[in-house]
Amino acid sequence: MDRSRLPHLLARESAEAERRNPRSRAAYARADHLFGRVPMTWMNKTAGSFPRYLATARGARVTDIDGHEYVDFCLGDTGAMAGHSPAPVAEAVRRRFTEQGGATAMLPTEDAEWVGAELTRRFGPARWSFSLTATDANRWAIRLARAVTGRSKILVNSYSYHGSVDESLIVVGPDGRGTARPGNVGAPCDVTLTSRVAEFNDLAQLERKLAHGDVAAVLMEPALTNIGIVLPEPGYLSGVRALTRRYGTLLINDETHTFSAGPGGCTAAWELEPDLLTIGKAIGGGIPAGAYGLSADLADRLLARADLDLVDMGGVGGTLAGNALSVAATRATLEHVLTDDAFARMTQLSERFEAGVRAGVEAHALPWSVSRLGARTEYRFADPAPRTGTESEAAGDGELEDFLHLYLANRGILLTPFHNMALMCPDTTEQDVDTHTEIFTAALAELTESPK
Repeated sequence: MDRSRLPHLLARESAEAERRNPRSRAAYARADHLFGRVPMTWMNKTAGSFPRYLATARGARVTDIDGHEYVDFCLGDTGAMAGHSPAPVAEAVRRRFTEQGGATAMLPTEDAEWVGAELTRRFGPARWSFSLTATDANRWAIRLARAVTGRSKILVNSYSYHGSVDESLIVVGPDGRGTARPGNVGAPCDVTLTSRVAEFNDLAQLERKLAHGDVAAVLMEPALTNIGIVLPEPGYLSGVRALTRRYGTLLINDETHTFSAGPGGCTAAWELEPDLLTIGKAIGGGIPAGAYGLSADLADRLLARADLDLVDMGGVGGTLAGNALSVAATRATLEHVLTDDAFARMTQLSERFEAGVRAGVEAHALPWSVSRLGARTEYRFADPAPRTGTESEAAGDGELEDFLHLYLANRGILLTPFHNMALMCPDTTEQDVDTHTEIFTAALAELTESPK
C-alpha cells in the first residue's frame, strides 16, 4: 500500500461526502441543543465531519435525508440483525400497541413464557428474565453472581464489550496488570477494586487471576467482537469452563454480538455450558429488548434466599423491563424472522462476503486478515489475525478505516462505524454482497496501484 496516497484519497472522499450530503450537513450544524450535536455521542463515531441522517429503513436498505440509498451491512451494530422493520415484528408491535393496548402496564403477558421457552431451546439456560438492554442484563447478572457466591470481583477479557457496565471497563496494561480502559468517563472508583482482567485466549493468565479466590463470575464474549472479531483458539473455551468450575467462579456468556454465530449463538454452536447468559439488541427486531438466563439450579438457589429482595432492590428490575411491547416484538422476531432457516441463509451470505474480501486482500498482497463469526465478517489490518483484544486494538488504523468507510458510503455501502464489521440480515442478497466486493476491490486498487 502506498501510504503517501492515503491522506489525499481521504480528503477526496471527505469532500465528496460533503458535496453529496448537504441536508445531513445542515441538520448536524443546526443541532445546537443536542450534547455533541447528536442524540447519543457515539453517533459522532463516523467517517467524515458529520453523520448521515436517516430518512427511511426497510430490510437491508436505508435511505438518508439527501435521498441516497445504501446497502446496510451495519444493521445498527447488530441491533437490526433481523433487518429494519421486519413485517412480522411491525405487525406484532402494531397489534399490541393499537389493538390490545398497553405497552407497559406492569403486568405479565403470555408472550413472555413463549419467549422464555424459546430462549431455553436456543441457548440452554432454564430460567429467564428481561431487560431493555444487554448492558442492564449484564449488570443484573453480575449482581446475582455476587449474591450467590459472596465474592466481590468480576473478571472480563481485555477489550471485550459488555456495554457501559463499570466492571467491564478494564484492560491489560503494558505491565500485564489491570488498568482502566482509556477514555472511561466518570468511573465511580478505581476499576481494579471491582474487577480483574485477562487476555482472551490466555488460560495461564486467567488461572492466575482466578487463583485469588475473589472472582464471583467471568463475564465474557465467546468470541471478541467490538474490537474486531477475535476467535477462540482450540481448547480455550473448554479451558475457561474447567477453570471457572475449579475455582468456584460462575461463567456468564454475553451473546449480544456473538448471536451472529447461529440461532443459539456460540453457546449452542460450540456446545458451551455457562451458568448465566446475557443477550440484547437483535432479539427485539429493533425494539429495545434484552434478557438474561440462569441455570435451574442457580435460579432455585437465588429464589430460596430470604435475605435477597428480588422484587425491588439491588438492580433486579426496571419499570419498563419485560414490558408487553418489547416482549411481543421479541416473540415475533424469534418466531418469524431470526429463525433457524434465516440463520443458515445469512451465514452462507457471510461466507460469500468473506470470500470476496479475502480475494481482494490477497490479490493486492495486503498484510490484513479476515475473520467470520456466522453471519458476521470483519477484516483487520494485521496478519496473522489478532489472538487477543490488546493485539486487535493495536491493529487499528483510524485514517485507513475512515477512507474505506467513506469510499464505501459514497458509493452506497454502509459498514459498522466502530470497526470494519459487516453483518447479514434475512433481507440481504447475493447481489448486495457482490456489490460490496466490487466497490471494496476498487478501493484497494486505489490504495495500492500507481496513479495512471
